[in-house]
Amino acid sequence: MNIQQAKDYIKNDVRLYLKKDEYGEYRIPLVRQRPIFLLGAPGIGKTAIMEQVAAELNVALVSYSMTHHTRQSALGLPFISHREYEGMEYDVSEYTMSEIIASVYDVMKESGVKEGILFLDEINCVSETLAPSMLQFLQYKVFGRHQVPEGWVIVTAGNPPEYNKSVREFDVVTMDRLKILEVEADYKTWKKYAFERGIHTAILNFLEIKKDYFYCMEMTVKGRSYVTARGWEDLSQMIVLYEEEEIAVDETLVGQYIRNDRIVKEFTAYYDLYKKYQRDYQLSEILSGNASEEAVLRGKNATFDERLSVLGMLMDKLQEEMREVMLYSDYLTELMGPLKAVKEAAKDKTVNELLSMLSAQEQGRRTLIKNLARANSLSNEDKRKHRKVAEFLKKVSKELMEESGTLSTGEQIFERVKACFDAEVASMKQETEGVKERLHHLFTYVKTAFEEGNEMLLLVTELTVNTFSARFISQFGCDDYRAASDELMLSERQDELQREIRELEL
Repeated sequence: MNIQQAKDYIKNDVRLYLKKDEYGEYRIPLVRQRPIFLLGAPGIGKTAIMEQVAAELNVALVSYSMTHHTRQSALGLPFISHREYEGMEYDVSEYTMSEIIASVYDVMKESGVKEGILFLDEINCVSETLAPSMLQFLQYKVFGRHQVPEGWVIVTAGNPPEYNKSVREFDVVTMDRLKILEVEADYKTWKKYAFERGIHTAILNFLEIKKDYFYCMEMTVKGRSYVTARGWEDLSQMIVLYEEEEIAVDETLVGQYIRNDRIVKEFTAYYDLYKKYQRDYQLSEILSGNASEEAVLRGKNATFDERLSVLGMLMDKLQEEMREVMLYSDYLTELMGPLKAVKEAAKDKTVNELLSMLSAQEQGRRTLIKNLARANSLSNEDKRKHRKVAEFLKKVSKELMEESGTLSTGEQIFERVKACFDAEVASMKQETEGVKERLHHLFTYVKTAFEEGNEMLLLVTELTVNTFSARFISQFGCDDYRAASDELMLSERQDELQREIRELEL
């Protein structure tokens, strides 16, 4: 299965493991909650999906790599305890609490989140002294004498032996305690994640042309050569910073992340070509509706690879803008909660009470951010959304404090808060109209420059599968997208009818 399918299975399992009956008891007792074992090559996103699952289910996440743990750190240190049995005193060996179990309790205490996921990576690389204790842990959820708290689901991960010399193959007894999910690298699935994470367009365009270069492991005379999804993502972040600082991207930089000489050379050459396309086509002019005759003519005569690169760069600019609009929309939707609370309270609270309420809402939002971050269940999008809500409340509180002498009723307070909210809505509407206009110019250029090629199909497809562009079009509409979709569906149906006619040999 691919990493997205694995994520869906894990999300469902965690949700079901945490399901309770009418008495508040977990439907599946802790001892019957089989730990999940993600088995897959390194760098395909196993850790990343655990962060996503925790954020989407609003549960905590504690992650540990088992490679550095010894028996003492995982199980706890021994100490002597004095006890009395039937009138006789004895010295008994006990163990301190495991560092791992203690971390779970720390997160519960500091975040206030009582349910979560304990994620143990590289579990099949544990030291020889710790290996015998893993069977007890996998079956009874116990490290030493201390059990994983109720409400915590165990997910583990590891690499197959061919990728890691330290791997110890589990025996049947151990494997029979696990829910095993074998995960493979899949570019199509990663591409959707990459769009949402803002992976550099040069990388996406390059991999669209060279899909086999997304993930590979080879043995060469120099040793193992490898390229992973993690490597492409880390390289993307560094390229963005290099471009901001106007530092040249060369083979030395690419080779620090992509450990395959052939792919390093090909990507670096493609990146230079990508920068040339940016200069030659004047992308901003195309999206503003002022595409030059030269840009149109060049598009008509371009090879498919060049067209794909140019289309990718144009879509990247617009999809980032659509992402910003949708994140702004999410922020405004979240802001409706505090706004409604102020409206309700304005009926019977004084000006000072409402000002205190706004301040408390701001602090409550910042506490929420802190708690979710401590629980490792805060996505970047949610973090940004909650911060913007807190900043809005802070700004409004400050303005109202300065004007408090001229405000005498709760209704006046609410009207001022609503005016600030309406200004935010107006700003989003203005940005939305600008994005819709640039989207129209993109469709116009593709239709004019690429004419009967497959580029229109690619454009419609990418806008459909990308989460933020699909939401943008669904919420705000796009006549060009709808017309192109209808035309492509009609064309596809005509092709299908022609195939059926040929099969009938009429």
